[in-house]
Amino acid sequence: MISTIISGFAPARNPIADERLANRRRAKPDRSILVRIKRCDGPGKPSRWEEFKVTVTTGSNVISVLQSIAANPVTTSNQRTTPIVYDSGCLEEVCGSCTMVINGMARQSCSCLLDDYAPAEGDIITLEPMSKFPVVRDLWVDRERMFHNLKRVKAWVPIDGTYDLGAGPKETPASQEQHYTLATCMTCGCCLEACPQFNLEENKADWDTAFIGASTIGQVQLFNQHETGKQLKNDRLEVLMGPGGVSDCGNAQNCVKVCPKHIPLTEAIAAMGRAVVIRSVAKFFRG
Repeated sequence: MISTIISGFAPARNPIADERLANRRRAKPDRSILVRIKRCDGPGKPSRWEEFKVTVTTGSNVISVLQSIAANPVTTSNQRTTPIVYDSGCLEEVCGSCTMVINGMARQSCSCLLDDYAPAEGDIITLEPMSKFPVVRDLWVDRERMFHNLKRVKAWVPIDGTYDLGAGPKETPASQEQHYTLATCMTCGCCLEACPQFNLEENKADWDTAFIGASTIGQVQLFNQHETGKQLKNDRLEVLMGPGGVSDCGNAQNCVKVCPKHIPLTEAIAAMGRAVVIRSVAKFFRG
């Protein structure tokens, strides 16, 4: 009876996490894998696929594979080529710059372990650039639009000068916990790559009317809840009330599934949706 009750409250299993753990346990050291990479020599140029055979060791990540290819850029057809171009910085899932589409899913290449995705001899890893941003070259894309959107919503805390202003406003542990999670956003673009409402906009003139995206909406919630940041609250809400704002979200909820920092983006979108409605009603009655 007791065992039945306990089993009834067992936490839900994550089949994807279980599969990765199983792969990691059976991963063979010093194995050879095939790496298929979608390449492009520059903006507006045609794409092509190249395949490489790479020997990986236990604990290797995608970045280490790209470094191995750079040391000897020879394809499986024995053709010498150029090293793969990609973006990276911290190599510890903080800067957000190394995002790419790995086996069909947007994620950080620095934290993508080959033991999880290619544990056996001859397994295949497919690398592609994100499709929602202009390709600069190979796996490197231009994420300028994301930073443009952050500027639109004034995603910063305003200060009066740079002199000592004394102690800042205090936060409760509960609000601090929520704000810290939102603050871990690294503008990596995973949520936007997975979003069906966020599309490639190569013309910068269209950026201000296209969907602004979950990551920016999450930052609006963060700064609107900050005791000093909320001074610009209405300015941010006005952006979310306009074209491409929060109402353009189709509630696919892909963003929260792929976020590497597990930010509750759907909750942020819902909260900002309510804030926009309240702001709209208040403006209506105030004339």
